[in-house]
Amino acid sequence: VSCQSAYAKPISFAKGSTVMLEYGGGTMVEAQAFYAPKYWWSAGVGAIEFNLADANTRERITYVRFNGLAKRWNLPAAQANIFIWGGVGQARSNAFPGSETAWNYGAQIDYETRRIYGALRTDWQDADSFKHHSNTLQLGIAPYEHDYDTLATWVVLQARTNDRALYDGHQRPHQRGPH
Repeated sequence: VSCQSAYAKPISFAKGSTVMLEYGGGTMVEAQAFYAPKYWWSAGVGAIEFNLADANTRERITYVRFNGLAKRWNLPAAQANIFIWGGVGQARSNAFPGSETAWNYGAQIDYETRRIYGALRTDWQDADSFKHHSNTLQLGIAPYEHDYDTLATWVVLQARTNDRALYDGHQRPHQRGPH
């Protein structure tokens, strides 16, 4: 059994590609592309841009990253996985001159059937001038039971916590004062 979700998994299948785009409500935008030579690892590139809660600071990080499958459970009608990743790149910002080396690392645990998907992910962006951390919970349902060798469509609800530098607790991070 091999259930895959291109929306949220850093590794698809052997000789498979994954492209992920995410817009974080004005606080961040991220694009990633990975290729998996084997089912248990992939490598690729990513770029993420943060608009910090102070409304004045923007940070852009470009990186190369390795993703590894740390553990997989193949169940009769489902699959669960633990993924880990790490990468290095360059950070630029209007808050510091030039560029800095930036590290990206994290982990994800997920569970998927052909109709239900759930994942918990932690992700870090780390440089000399900043360290950003986010935790993401995703719960998804497929409107139809998909086959393994076809396109899978998902409706996914997502909740995320970010460090306060990225998000100050307001829905619109550039506003100040009580809401």
